[in-house]
This record gives sequence, structure tokens and C-alpha cells, in this order.
Amino acid sequence: MERLLRWDFVGLVMATRKSKVQKTKSKTLKARDTTRKVKTRGAGGVDAKSRGAAGRKSAKLAALGVGEWFEKLTAVQARLRAPDGCPWDREQTHASLRTYLIEEAYEVLEAMESGDDAKFAEEMGDLLLQIVFHSEIAREEGRFDVADVIREVHDKMVRRHPHVFGEKRAKDSAEVLKNWEQIKKEERIAAGKKNGDGAEKKEEKAASLLDGVSKALPAALEGFQLTRRAARIGFDWDSVEGVFDKMKEEAGELREAVGAKDAERAEEEMGDLLFAAVNLARFLHIDPEIALKKANAKFSARFRQMEKLAAERGKALTDVPREEMEGFWEVAKLSEKSVARKPAGAREKR
Repeated sequence: MERLLRWDFVGLVMATRKSKVQKTKSKTLKARDTTRKVKTRGAGGVDAKSRGAAGRKSAKLAALGVGEWFEKLTAVQARLRAPDGCPWDREQTHASLRTYLIEEAYEVLEAMESGDDAKFAEEMGDLLLQIVFHSEIAREEGRFDVADVIREVHDKMVRRHPHVFGEKRAKDSAEVLKNWEQIKKEERIAAGKKNGDGAEKKEEKAASLLDGVSKALPAALEGFQLTRRAARIGFDWDSVEGVFDKMKEEAGELREAVGAKDAERAEEEMGDLLFAAVNLARFLHIDPEIALKKANAKFSARFRQMEKLAAERGKALTDVPREEMEGFWEVAKLSEKSVARKPAGAREKR
């Protein structure tokens, strides 16, 4: 009996020791596991497993093709327009989006000139979104969808490049543009012979090479398009001197109208002078709209510099005499030229 009690006591001691060892081992393994997790966590508290999952997801998205990304974009816009989507998106119409379409186009140009590729890509995305947005509204109304938009421009590009996709040949870009206008004219004639349901209809007016130039364009751009189309069939000046002479003529007629205090005629002559200036830009292969935007930006920068110079003297520009303003203007011009002359690497980073 004593022996049995002794063995029971020894067994109890051994079992207790074994239990303590197992608990200690368990704690040690748990501590090691915790240490491992801490070491693998990043600054944001994301462990390696989570980072790995995020990395795989990012790599998967990066591997998507153009078509897949486009489908994702159209799906996002459709979701925003859904009954339980975004209230603002759901309220928009073709008319309400007109301003944004124009704004985005100009922001693309600004980003292009900035030399910032990331900004350029972002702004082109915003412009693309406008196309997707309008297409989604049209799809909801049962008129057309974005697939129709893409198919139309695809077929148009193939049709208007017979020298690439067909048997026709073009010796230079001038001939390409001439053929392009002729094909457009033929397309308009064919489209004009049919109603919306495809039925034949009577032709209301003769087709013109100037058909298709939108009257909704800014005036300078409209004039640029009109004179460019006319020039493509040979209706153009022989040299730039002829355009300069025309501008001089129009300026003289404007002076006469102003001298005669004829406001209506002055407006007309002002228009003729501006049209001649647009024609000059076109002849010199300069987009007048972009050239004027740059001139606007230049004036804005110089004027802001004038305000800064006045402030440095403890004045508001509105309180500066005209003569002093002219001095500020010249300083702003000199400062602008000084910056322009500096090597690109020597200019301050913005």
C-alpha cells in the first residue's frame, strides 16, 4: 500500500512537471509566432500575408488588357447611374454635361503642355469618362451605346483610309487630306438621302465641303476649320504675304468704320480682321485657339507679376499710376524672358 501511494505520488509529480513543460513550450512557440508576425508587419500594420494578397491583386489588375479596363469603366458608370447609384450622376443629362465636355478637352491640352505624363494620362481619362457618360445616358434611352460609338469610329477610320486598308494609293499627306474630304462629302450625301428609319428622302439642299463644321465650335476654331477645308481643294493664298496684305486691308477698313462712328460696320470689320488673323494662323500651321490660349496665359502671368510688384511696394495695383503700371509690365516681361533663357535644369522646381 505504501509502495502504491509512493508511485501515485511520483506519478503526480511527473504529471505536474510534464504539464508545466508543455505549458512553457506552448508559451514559447506562441511568443515566437507573435515575434515573427511583428517582424513581417509593415509600417501600416499589414503583415506579409496581407501584403502578398494585395500585391497579387495589384499585379492582376495591372495585367488587365485595354478591353477589360474599358468594360470595368463602363460598368462603374452604369452603377453610378443605377437607381441606387449616385444622386448627382443620375441627375445629369446630355445638356448638363456640355460644359464638362469642353472643360475636360481644354484640361487635356493644358496637361499635355505641362510635360507631366501622369497629369496628361489623368486628364485624358477624364475626357474619356465624358464619352462613356454620354453613351450610358443614350443607352438608357434606347438610342445607342458605347459599343456603337466605338464601332462607328472604327469603321470610319478604315473607310477613310483606303490607301492603307484598300487598293487606293496616296503619294503624300496633301492627297490623303483631299481624299478624306471627298470621302466625307460622299458619306454626307449618302446619309442625306435617308431618313432616320433608313427610308429614302428628298434632298433638301446641295452638299458642301463645309458641311460638318460644327457651328457650336468656338469662333476661332470654326474659322480655322472652314478655311482649312477650303484650302484643301486649292482655294488658298499663294504665299503668306497675301494674308498679311489682307490683314492690312481689313485693319484699314476697321479704322474707317471707327472713324465714321459706325458701330455696326465696325463690328463687321472687326470680324473680318479676326477672320483674316485666323486664316494667317492656319496658313502658318498654327492652331489659333491654342495660340490665343497661350497669349491669354502670358498676359495673366505678367499681370499677376505686376500685382506682386505693387504689393512689394505696399500698394494695390489699382492705386498705381498708369506710368508706373507700364514700368511694372516691362519688368514682368524682362523677368519672363530671363526665366525662359535659363537652362531647363537651372530652373526652380515647382
